[in-house]
Amino acid sequence: MAGKTLLFKSNYAVSSRIEPFYKGGRVQVSADEQHIFCTYGPKINILQISTGKIIHSIEQEDQEDITAFALSPDDEMLVSASRALLLRQWDWKQQQCRRSWRAVHSVPVASMSFDCTSTLLATGGCDGTIKLWDVIKQYCTHNLKGSSGVVHLVEFHPDISRLQLFSSSSDCAIRIWDLRSSRCVCVLESHYSPVTALAFSPDGHTLVSSGRDKICSVWDLQEQKVKRTIPVYEAVEGVVLLSGSADYSEMGVKSDALHLVTAGSKGVLRVWDSSSSRCVFTQTLPDASSHTEDEDAEDEERLGLLQLLLLPRTGRLITVTAEHNILLYQTPTLAVQQQFVGYNDDVLDVKFVGKDDTHIAVATNSSQLKVFELSTNSCQILHGHTDTILSIDVFRKGSMFATCAKDKSVRVWRMDVSSGRVHCVAQGTGHSNAVGSIACSRMKQQFVVSGSQDCTVKVWDLPETTGAEGVMMMKARSTERAHEKDVNSVCVSPNDKLLASGSQDRTAKLWALSDLRLLGVCRGHRRGVWSVQFSPVDQILGSASADGSVRIWSIQDFSCLKTFEGHDASVLKIIFVSRGTQLVSSGSDGLVKLWTIKTNECVRTLDAHQDKVWALHGGCRDELMVTGSADSTITVWKDVTEVELAEEQAKQEDQVLKQQELQNLLHEHQYVKALGVAISLDQPHTAPRVIREIRQREDGVQELEKTLLKLRKDQKESVLRYCTVWNTNSRSCLDAQAVLKVLLTHLSPEEMLQFQSAHTHLQALVPYTERHMQRINRLLQASMFLDYMWQKMRITGAMDSVNMQEDEDDDGVQSVFITDKQPMQTTEEEEENEEMQCSGDSEQRLHEDEAVCTSKTAAGKLPNTVDQLLDSDEDKEEEEFSCKPAASVLQEIVSVS
Repeated sequence: MAGKTLLFKSNYAVSSRIEPFYKGGRVQVSADEQHIFCTYGPKINILQISTGKIIHSIEQEDQEDITAFALSPDDEMLVSASRALLLRQWDWKQQQCRRSWRAVHSVPVASMSFDCTSTLLATGGCDGTIKLWDVIKQYCTHNLKGSSGVVHLVEFHPDISRLQLFSSSSDCAIRIWDLRSSRCVCVLESHYSPVTALAFSPDGHTLVSSGRDKICSVWDLQEQKVKRTIPVYEAVEGVVLLSGSADYSEMGVKSDALHLVTAGSKGVLRVWDSSSSRCVFTQTLPDASSHTEDEDAEDEERLGLLQLLLLPRTGRLITVTAEHNILLYQTPTLAVQQQFVGYNDDVLDVKFVGKDDTHIAVATNSSQLKVFELSTNSCQILHGHTDTILSIDVFRKGSMFATCAKDKSVRVWRMDVSSGRVHCVAQGTGHSNAVGSIACSRMKQQFVVSGSQDCTVKVWDLPETTGAEGVMMMKARSTERAHEKDVNSVCVSPNDKLLASGSQDRTAKLWALSDLRLLGVCRGHRRGVWSVQFSPVDQILGSASADGSVRIWSIQDFSCLKTFEGHDASVLKIIFVSRGTQLVSSGSDGLVKLWTIKTNECVRTLDAHQDKVWALHGGCRDELMVTGSADSTITVWKDVTEVELAEEQAKQEDQVLKQQELQNLLHEHQYVKALGVAISLDQPHTAPRVIREIRQREDGVQELEKTLLKLRKDQKESVLRYCTVWNTNSRSCLDAQAVLKVLLTHLSPEEMLQFQSAHTHLQALVPYTERHMQRINRLLQASMFLDYMWQKMRITGAMDSVNMQEDEDDDGVQSVFITDKQPMQTTEEEEENEEMQCSGDSEQRLHEDEAVCTSKTAAGKLPNTVDQLLDSDEDKEEEEFSCKPAASVLQEIVSVS
């Protein structure tokens, strides 16, 4: 049975995107705990927790960065403050700005909060003042002064009957404001660094504050003094109080005392008993077992937690990390439920992993390895490397993959098929410089190959017990100094027998994997080689270079078979698709190009990135493709060639049916419906058939007018657009002019100008209409010559007919009429009579001719040459306009017309 015909790919469409949505600032969760609100420059992004997708994005028109925002407790109102000193109230579900007003602050707003009734809004400015706004009645109710420096924290007391506002500023104190008197009633001083968070007890009598001075203070609000100070031994960025109704025994909560959870600079969640100031439970970041609490300041800055939120309905906790990741923990186990990456920085490599390409492994400008689940955008953040991960490669089955990094190490990871969890199973060290490329075996999970900036290539054997607990150590089977400069790329052939390497020294080399024996060198690139790839079926090797070209090499004689040029900058990555008949390349110009190898043709250019496209990988089924760029965006592409072909076929079938319907409607004289069908086909050359059919009727003018006036506004717009096309052709210009006459007669100029692009269409009609008028004038003038010469031919023909009659009388045979025949000799008397008769006839015809010419001159602007001809004497006319020259002139007129 014949195999399925190979279909060349012609286009890819964006299937999904993982874009940056958060890059610092406060994060807030809706009251229904379904959405996360966060800022990204001039935008507020709304992330749906269940799907991990950005469902709304609210952007400032002035493109000014948002400094603070607050969501009302009823989830109806969102207010933002920007550097332009404006406050904007948004209907975030409709993505509309309801109103905006001046913030009154002299400098940007630093903090913002709603009260529990969603009526009062407090704004704390960098000028040390606090404003209170009634968002319902839309006016400023309070102006509180007295804070020192930036007011970075404002919170209303949960009991609205107290009408109290709590604030903290640069002086490290907590101020309590009485909103009835607009006065500061108390200043709570305990911290020696800025206060980062406030948490109120359910009864409202206790306040817990956290600070970067590594302590948490428990305040008695009735006595307005500190009850207890809890040393946390790290800069605390967030604190929440656990509800007393839930069971938190798994977190070490064994008494009814107040318990609090802290998040700080070490990336650790800790549960504290406020009565004894003792830590009863500690939970670290996931997969961070290789890190200790004695890390240096740089690691603490990278792992630190910047915010902690409690979701009371579901009992979950949300933390925001210093690397802009948002983590959701499920209580009471504090197990990580979901992770969202707000900002990826530069994406250096990305590969499909898992069965059926359900996940992607991403290497960014970070030591953390990120594994995204494509269906939910939830991410596993894996720790293991201590420096930036540079490259990833996947084994054939997809459940195992390898990474390499600047820390000179190589690691192998395994994914649990059932749970989707990933863990490190093996590692190897031995390079003396950063490892920039890695390749896995294709046939079996036996070895990996690494290429380093130390110019060497190493082959690592995998341990046989990689499924056991713990990380196994790998040893290098063989090492070879492969190039004179950095090794940028390595690739293993489909049969695991050959190895290709590409280097900054402008060469690509072919090696025997068994003993790393050099087989040949491919020379020809003018700059460094960034990527090498074996074809899955042919004995060829592809290479991509910084010289902007892609080359195909024969692995038999190492000659260059083809060169593809189209990128304006370095080509960074290539992959083979369509069973090796096509290839895809990505470059520094942010473009992805699809090439057909046989024809050297660039079939499609995909533009979805704004910076260098470092990462490119194809799915196992050849339907998906993923790209990653330095613009922090990951794009998943889907092959839509078959879809486009099916749509095109369906469109053609639909057009055939509509053409048949059009014929039926014309046969039934249903012209309005017929014209509607012709317009729906969106083919400008089909509608004139209907117009022509209508105009051929006896009452064509009235029928055309009635038909056009019954059309909808959008159909009239289409007809006007079609007229600009019809008017360019002499065959259809009469149809265009007939339609224009109806439209211009029955529609006012105001109605015409309301049509889409009406001004452009009308301008396009003017020059061709003028040309048609000039052509009509020329034809009218030519018709005058035709009439004149027809009269002359009649005169000449009459004279000849007399002579011919005489010949007939003499010979008895009728002769053929010849226009230039000379008159026969007659007697003097006969000639006189003939002359008188002919002159009389000719005088009569000349009078008729003059009358015709005079009337046409008045209507058609008879040219001067015709006037001169009419004024000439009869003998001259007969001499110049004999029958034979008249025929040639007629031929010229016909050819001109």
